[in-house]
This record gives sequence, structure tokens and C-alpha cells, in this order.
Amino acid sequence: MPVEKFRLSCYAAAVGVLLSVSGTSAFAQSDSQAWVSDELNTYVRSGPTDGYRIVGTLNAGEQVETLETSGNYTRVRSSSGDTVWVLSSELQQTPSAREQLPVLESQVGELTEELDGINATWEQRVSSMRETLEVREQRIAELEARNRELDSAAEQSRQQVRALQARLDTQEEDLLMRYFMYGGGVAGAGLLVGLIVPHLPRRRKKRDRWF
Repeated sequence: MPVEKFRLSCYAAAVGVLLSVSGTSAFAQSDSQAWVSDELNTYVRSGPTDGYRIVGTLNAGEQVETLETSGNYTRVRSSSGDTVWVLSSELQQTPSAREQLPVLESQVGELTEELDGINATWEQRVSSMRETLEVREQRIAELEARNRELDSAAEQSRQQVRALQARLDTQEEDLLMRYFMYGGGVAGAGLLVGLIVPHLPRRRKKRDRWF
């Protein structure tokens, strides 16, 4: 899901940032502090050269206090209070992973809670947008169905208008034909009367007699 990918991306980015700044911001340290390399336990000697005997070991990642440096060796005070010499190359100026891990886990936990809150808000917004989209799609479907109904009704109305117009045209033609027939009949009757009337015998007028 896009939301899950977004959450994982934010989580990975945050962890990377924490790892990059943990050495400076998460752990305040002085110049006299150092940490044994995380790679392995380190042998320590009683003096600053390989000729001195090995007197013990320091645990990987253990924090020590640096006292002085001579050649390739550094004299340190361990957490138990012993003062010994160790190869300078086996010391590092940043906290060991063992000490960083609890702090990082705590910060990652806080960041996870924050991301969970962001994720919940994001999912709520997505759900709201999805509901709004579904309502709009339903409304669009209803409007399209209504539009199809109106188109169908309009087409039926146009067909009815064409049918009525055809009937009207036919009736007009019939009416004109009747007018022509009536007019022709009247004209023919008038002509016939005009031809017959002159040939009708005229009645003589009676003369008045005076006695």
C-alpha cells in the first residue's frame, strides 16, 4: 500500500539520520574519552611497546579514559580502574555500538510512535478522501443515468414532433387540394350558368291595358 511504503521510507530515513548524528549529538564526550574497537577484545600491556608483557584484555566497545600517548600505544584507565597500555589503532573516538544501541532504540521507539501518529492521520485522510471519491463517483453515475434518460426522452419527443409535422404537412396538402377542387367546381358551375342563361327563353312582359 502507498501508506505503508511512505511509513517505511520515513522510518528508514529517520534511522539513517539518527545513526549519522548519534556520535556527536546523542553522546557528549571529552577529549580524554575513547572506546575500544567493536571488532574484537584487545590485549593490553604493561608498557608502551610490544616488548612489554600482556597483562589482560579490554572488552570490545568498552569505554576507557585516555591518559597519554607514546608511539603506537596509548595509556588508558579502564572501567575497573586499571591503568594499562593499548594500541592506539584499537581505540576509536566515537561511542561503541553497544553503547549507542540503547539510545538509538529509544530514539527509534519515539520516532516509531510519531510515525504511527502520522500514519494514523494519513490513513484517516485517505479514508475520508476515498469516501468522498466514492460519493462523487456515485453522484456522477446518477447524473449520467439521468442524462441518458433525458436524451432518450428528447429523442422520443423529436420523433413525435417529426410525426406530427408530417401529419400537418399531409393535412395542409389535403386542404389545398380541397380548396382547388371547390374553387374549380364553383368556377365550372359559374361558367355553365353563364353559358345556359343566355339561351333560356325570356318571359314577355304583360302590357297594361286602359279601358
